Amino acid sequence: MFDDFSIDHGPDDMKNRPSHRPQQSSEQFRPADAYPQPHARLHPNDGINGPAPSARVNDLRHRPSSSSDYIPNYHQDADPKLGRAISTGSTTSSYVADSLGRNVSVTTAATSYTDSDSSTAKVGPTMLSREGSYGFPSAGPSALKYSHGHSDSGSGGFQGGSADSLARARPSVYSGAPGPPLGDQEEEDDDDYFDSESDDPDPDRFVNFSLLSHLAVRLRDKVPRGTHVKSSIPYPRAFTGKDIVSTIQSQIQRELLINHGVSTTDRRAALQVARSLQQQLFFYEVEWGQKLLQDGVEDVYMFLDDLEGNSEAHREREELPTAVITSLTRCYASGCNEDDPCYSFACPRRQAGGIVDLGPVAEPEVHHQTEDWLSTVDPGILHTLPESEVHRQTIIYKTITQEEQYVQDLDTVEALFIRPLLKASPPVMPANKLDEFVEEVFGNILDLRECNRRLVEAMYVRQREQAPIIQRIGDVFLEAAREFRFAYPTYVGHLPLAEKRFKDEIESNADLRLFLEECSRQSKQQEARRLDLKHFLSRPSEHLQKYPIALEAIMKETTEGNPDAYYLAEAIEAIRNLQNVAQLRTFQTAMGKGPTGKWEWHDIVAKDVRESLSKAEAKRQSIIFELIKGEMAYVRDLENIELIYIQALRESDPPVIGRERLNGFITDVFHNFAELHSHHRKLLNQLHDIQRDEHPVIRSITAPLFDAALNFRDAYMEYIPNYPIAAYRIDDEMANNIDFKTFVDQCIRHPDAHRLDMKNFINRPIPRLLRYELLLKGIMDETPASHEDREAIPQVLEIIKALGKETEPGVQSAKQKVQLWCYNSNLQFKPNESVDMDLLNENRSLIHAGKLLRQPDTGFEWNGWTELFVLLFDNYLVMTKTKEKDGVTKYNVNRRPIPLDLLTLASFTDPPTQRSTSILRLGLGGGNRHVEGGPSPGSGVPDTANDSRLVYPCTIHYNGRLGGLHTLFTESQQARAEWKQKLDEAIGLRKVVQESNKVFELEPLSTDTFLVPSISSAAVPSWNHENSSTGKVTCSVPFTTADGRPLVAIGCAEGVWIGFRHDSRSMRRVLHLKMVTQCAMLEDFGMFLVLADKALFAYHIEALVPSSPQSAHTSQTPQRVNGTRDVHFFSVGNQGGRTLVIYMKKKGLDSVFRVLEPVVEKINERSKTPASFTSRFGIRPARSEWFRFMSPLPPTYPFLRFNHHSSFKSVTIPLRDDGYERLAKRGESCRPMGMFRVENEFLLCYDGYSVSTSTKHGAPSRNTGTIEWEGTAERVAIHWPYILLFDSRFIEVRHVSSGLLAQIIPGNEIRCIWDGRGTCAPPSIGSESSQQMSPDPRIHCVMAAPEPVLHGAVGRPRSVAQHVFELTPTMPLYPPGAPGSPDNSTYFQQQTVSPPQSPNLLPMASWR
Repeated sequence: MFDDFSIDHGPDDMKNRPSHRPQQSSEQFRPADAYPQPHARLHPNDGINGPAPSARVNDLRHRPSSSSDYIPNYHQDADPKLGRAISTGSTTSSYVADSLGRNVSVTTAATSYTDSDSSTAKVGPTMLSREGSYGFPSAGPSALKYSHGHSDSGSGGFQGGSADSLARARPSVYSGAPGPPLGDQEEEDDDDYFDSESDDPDPDRFVNFSLLSHLAVRLRDKVPRGTHVKSSIPYPRAFTGKDIVSTIQSQIQRELLINHGVSTTDRRAALQVARSLQQQLFFYEVEWGQKLLQDGVEDVYMFLDDLEGNSEAHREREELPTAVITSLTRCYASGCNEDDPCYSFACPRRQAGGIVDLGPVAEPEVHHQTEDWLSTVDPGILHTLPESEVHRQTIIYKTITQEEQYVQDLDTVEALFIRPLLKASPPVMPANKLDEFVEEVFGNILDLRECNRRLVEAMYVRQREQAPIIQRIGDVFLEAAREFRFAYPTYVGHLPLAEKRFKDEIESNADLRLFLEECSRQSKQQEARRLDLKHFLSRPSEHLQKYPIALEAIMKETTEGNPDAYYLAEAIEAIRNLQNVAQLRTFQTAMGKGPTGKWEWHDIVAKDVRESLSKAEAKRQSIIFELIKGEMAYVRDLENIELIYIQALRESDPPVIGRERLNGFITDVFHNFAELHSHHRKLLNQLHDIQRDEHPVIRSITAPLFDAALNFRDAYMEYIPNYPIAAYRIDDEMANNIDFKTFVDQCIRHPDAHRLDMKNFINRPIPRLLRYELLLKGIMDETPASHEDREAIPQVLEIIKALGKETEPGVQSAKQKVQLWCYNSNLQFKPNESVDMDLLNENRSLIHAGKLLRQPDTGFEWNGWTELFVLLFDNYLVMTKTKEKDGVTKYNVNRRPIPLDLLTLASFTDPPTQRSTSILRLGLGGGNRHVEGGPSPGSGVPDTANDSRLVYPCTIHYNGRLGGLHTLFTESQQARAEWKQKLDEAIGLRKVVQESNKVFELEPLSTDTFLVPSISSAAVPSWNHENSSTGKVTCSVPFTTADGRPLVAIGCAEGVWIGFRHDSRSMRRVLHLKMVTQCAMLEDFGMFLVLADKALFAYHIEALVPSSPQSAHTSQTPQRVNGTRDVHFFSVGNQGGRTLVIYMKKKGLDSVFRVLEPVVEKINERSKTPASFTSRFGIRPARSEWFRFMSPLPPTYPFLRFNHHSSFKSVTIPLRDDGYERLAKRGESCRPMGMFRVENEFLLCYDGYSVSTSTKHGAPSRNTGTIEWEGTAERVAIHWPYILLFDSRFIEVRHVSSGLLAQIIPGNEIRCIWDGRGTCAPPSIGSESSQQMSPDPRIHCVMAAPEPVLHGAVGRPRSVAQHVFELTPTMPLYPPGAPGSPDNSTYFQQQTVSPPQSPNLLPMASWR
């Protein structure tokens, strides 16, 4: 295809040719049609005067010679007339390799070895044609790393490694015994440039690799010599053609890398240099054959100056081969360097990348003599051989021929399929998919080629050594079987998957089908047969099966006593064992897929092996095999989770599940399955290794199982409890997402899904643990008593059993959580009656659930008794009616859920009653008719205790606004006892949990100071020293005096008391006023305001609790703030940085609001002696001088609250025809209790519910509707982020944002006496805005003592104590240094403790 051409060095022609002008001749230069040549470019320095050699270069690209070509002294490679190195002397032909992509043939003027048609040159016979295969080493496995950029020569991606290392001793089977050390064989040269004994650290400094003479010297010094045998004659200090090419390759490869920046493993350039040296008789073939040198081991060579024997004398060579290797020359331009090449297009530094672009090397057509062995043997020798030996030699030579054909077929795979496939333009598939396809389909087929090449070379060596009669061949195949041990089982085992992938790709890729059809047509042009790729893929497996047949035939013809019989038997056994390992690999690679994945132990074990085992051992091996097979299927299923589901969900377009939810869904459903896969993949690899090493009889697999059980414990502890959650997420998504349901149905039809759905895949790890236990028990039962597994297997079983037990609590917890989620999604409330029971809380749990009965509410049993399904959670009791629709059970809430904090058990001991069978019930009493006594008349008292219609009453009491007694019935005494037990357990658990997580703590301010008469006692007079009744506590306010004393003022019907906080004994009455209803403190002004008997008074705080007796305001006279009209209430706050006091009074039917502002100057004036009549009573004139009156507010507010201490706000729900009519009308019928601004909403609180409205339009702003109170709110207060509702029986604490019930504080006659107002101090900074809870108490309350205080006669209560509390917020506890732990100073502020003595109080005479 590519004819050789030459560079002539004839001295007669040089004189008549211009300098550096390449002459082209049709006879001497004939490039191949497939390789168009670029135009010639001349270097500017090419204009040197003088004759030039006759150069014919195949690409016409002239390259400047290296500066070493112009040596002043007359070097033997240089001609002073030409300025270039020329060939002189002998009539030889030298093939010089141009590594830049050019092949140069250098000849003298004498007759060239290669005629005009070099492709048909007749040379010595060879055993293997290497046309187009010289880019691949003959030794060393292929790296099998494919790439798109490799050259036709096979270098680059397909080149797995260089040739045999020059310093490595080759096995005797391949090349004979190694020679003596190289140091003893090196010759000295007169030129000290080549002195190998030099101490120069860089011996290559003066070597010019572009000169053939230099390379010749390096070859002579470095080629490995040894004793090689050919035709039964040993040749010492000899070497093979492969040794020559490898040595030259090692030299020029380093030169190309260092000086040209190109790394190539292509050996064709070295081969051409070697042939040039051969043609100049630098070395000779030991039999003086005329064969062209091959990169192989068939021929043996020696140097002419190497003398035989042990003499150390060397014959000096007078003349070295000469030529110039232009591809290795360096640019002689002075300004050219590595970083900045010169401007010449042909500069070596600029064209470094072209070095690897080598065309094919022209090879002569050779035919190995093994094709007709009988015709090559002397008839005289044949007559001396027995018939069996003739048959034996014929079979051997036929086997060699078949091996040659096999290697050629593997070469065809690469040349005809792999390379064109990678270089196809346009590509037949995407680049990333193409690499994967080549890797999966072709596998390590190039490794097989390298192994069989080495086998062929070994047979060539044996043929060379023992021809024409080969004495031994078994050892060659035995050595080959050792090398086949890794490559062939891997390929054959992977073959079913490769064929499947090839089939699938062919069916789906039309471009690939057309491409392979074209490749098959090309194969028919090259050979008589037309082979497709499928045939080539199965070729190695078929060839491996033929080895035992051929070797058995050879052994059959081997005479008795021939030592080769032993080697043949061993080789046959080794290769058969190789077939068994390949079969095992096939099973392992299948991973349960296809027919080979269904094999059992007896399918891959020879019959004679099975029969040699005992029945127990055979069963044991079968169970071990089943365990490994099951592990393969399990690992494959884990891999299919990623392939079938996760990857498909992520790549779906449009998305099956929203992108924002997809990651959460994958985490919840598949959890840590990847961790399980990692553990079991490692376990499976260990089991496969044991199986490959010990098959068919495995001693033990307990060690890897024990190690895996210890390692995957934590992964299973995390995965198994998550399964109920994963199953719920799948069911929930399928119920609400039709696209996901369609996706799951499609996945079920996937070939690898085995018709199993997603839940079966995620449940796979759970039964696998149980399967381990069953299989290990089976192995132990069949294990001999003396086997170590008898002790090891129980340890593994113990670990697996413990793992199962340890996951049970987590599974139960997850099941309960899922059950709660199901109830949460299936509970259905009546319109506008929904209650958020916080069922999705991580700490929520279901205590009990079951069926209970309820009597009809009327006397007519048209529908009979109602069957309820009652759910007892850890925070609510819910009564529902079940209704099933489309396979889903819905729970319709029948009554408002009852918080366990407000639930008490009334009676669970009433006698059973009988369900009436008549339409008209005689006993009309609803569900509570059995609470007081026995069954009512007409109820039908049962005659026997086993009457099937007996029901057992359970009476509970709901203490809420819509509560009362509820009587439900069970159908058995045991069920009633169980319900009572569960209710007691749930209520007790709720108390413990609430006690540990309460939001507010009651801190007493006073416990024994304020008393009221008991209901049973007679009326008593007003408070005096004999009578301690203080009346009803109505108000309170905390404050701090100017000298830092923390005090609290408490108002009641008989006056105002002031004392230290949290010190009940320090309380003293400072004002003797009647009917005190409100009090407030203006700390900035030192003013105390009191609303008593509808009159508003102002006192200077120093007059009530003086800081010292000498205080200027001790005798300050109070002032009456309002005029003659009654004040109904007042409020204090800040508006625009100004402290304001607002009070409301009635004027007819209108409410009039007055706004006052304290005047500091007037308050701090010393009091003057009163001169008016009213001064005798200690009261100044009606017009207060301490306040400045401002404009009155219009009386148009529906209700008014001073919120955020900053402004007045009013909101009403508009009456619009948009669905809010019912809510607006309900607001008109309910009593408003308060309004609070929460971010961009107003929270409107009524006595039975609350609703959030927009600050702009007044429309409800939340989809949740109203928040229904459990109690009847008598007052509402807010302590961010909680809102508190005061019922007379309990305090209800809810979260402002969500409305969730946070705490129930029970009590008796509870009232709120301070809600955070009544001081001019601003609210806590950042409380509402930063969503943090202020640690300062903001709310006071009062409640009656549990037991009355007794006076007088024993058992006769005279008065009841009123306990005054402040609601102190509790703060969550964080471990020290925990992330997110707040600074202690944020929550726990330093507070002054109560002093040991009471404060200074100024008793004042009653002025009213």
